[in-house]
Amino acid sequence: MHIGPYQLSNKLVLAPMAGVTDLPFRKLCRSLGAGMAVSEMVSSNSLLWGSDKTKRRASHEGETDPKSVQIMGTEPAMMAEAAKYNVDNGAQIIDINMGCPAKKVCNVLAGSALMRDEKLVGNILSAVVNAVDIPVTLKIRTGWDHQSRNAATIARIAEDSGIQSLAIHGRTRADQYRGDAEYDTIADVKSRIAIPVIANGDIKTPEKAKFVLDYTGADAVMIGRAAQGRPWIFREIEHYLATGEYLPEPSVKEIRDILLGHLENLYEFYGEFTGVRVARKHISWYSKGQSHGGAFRDAVCRVDSIDEQLRMTHEFFERLLEKEEIAA
Repeated sequence: MHIGPYQLSNKLVLAPMAGVTDLPFRKLCRSLGAGMAVSEMVSSNSLLWGSDKTKRRASHEGETDPKSVQIMGTEPAMMAEAAKYNVDNGAQIIDINMGCPAKKVCNVLAGSALMRDEKLVGNILSAVVNAVDIPVTLKIRTGWDHQSRNAATIARIAEDSGIQSLAIHGRTRADQYRGDAEYDTIADVKSRIAIPVIANGDIKTPEKAKFVLDYTGADAVMIGRAAQGRPWIFREIEHYLATGEYLPEPSVKEIRDILLGHLENLYEFYGEFTGVRVARKHISWYSKGQSHGGAFRDAVCRVDSIDEQLRMTHEFFERLLEKEEIAA
């Protein structure tokens, strides 16, 4: 799959997720098989560009090409400026968010709320495409609600505006994340446009990834929540698509090593105060399904220092390894 001059190494893309797809997580998922990783969204509000949070979100140090940054907003001129700002800071692909269902985003008519104003969609897309010399991509949902599934119309507007790939989450904004994603709309859109289409929504296993690719004809799949605490899902899907066979589950030792490496990168990236707090959710995701994981999560989320967080994580996995040895 190509996006402009960039050929992705496979058909697997890490979805942009606010508060999750920071630089450490993107780099980790790329190392474990993701062909591209999209940053968490950056507001187009220029007043925020100088904040530490925005600078971290726009950071690409050591990141593998192509570097894709997602921007969000409602004003065409401001979105164009945000795109240029991110290009100047290393972005190689600009992704436009018209898929976020969060109330705080939709209440300011951004994210998936934009799908209700097709003229504004066209104006924003054209403004951003004309402002930069790199590929611009778009992420949408199937529509605002079940009575207004207009993804096909938005897709034609996107293609006509010069958008170079389109990611579609198989739910409406009204669905939030409830129910099952549907793929008929994605298949319909794929049949109508020539630019690459990336299918998103409920892709949690290698078999589901293959099914969605086959059913929709999409050029790639986008993995979001299923990668939380399981960043190795990308290598599992890549292997299954190539061979039809399953990779063995990672051992407790490998999970520990991946998590500890992830934590060290979070601490280095954020510093102790923020790093420990960001790490809590990742530790919780990694430990789900493990013996006594609930008690561990409750305890580790109460500590405020790197040393304590690492000590408790080491001890938790040492107990798991000891049990594994006894069982063997």
